[in-house]
Amino acid sequence: MKTIQELKTRIKELSKQSVEFSKKATEVCLTDREQAKQFRQQAREASKRCQILIQELKRQQV
Repeated sequence: MKTIQELKTRIKELSKQSVEFSKKATEVCLTDREQAKQFRQQAREASKRCQILIQELKRQQV
């Protein structure tokens, strides 16, 4: 199990990743729909992992 600080750091990293993938998807959506789709999928996956870690963080803080 990770410490609270490790969880917070990883949450920030995943959140940043999700935003970056989303921005990339927006940038390429008009030129390469398949790549945009892949970026959106990666953004969703990063966001889901982030939410899981947030739940774990909440459990540890109780």
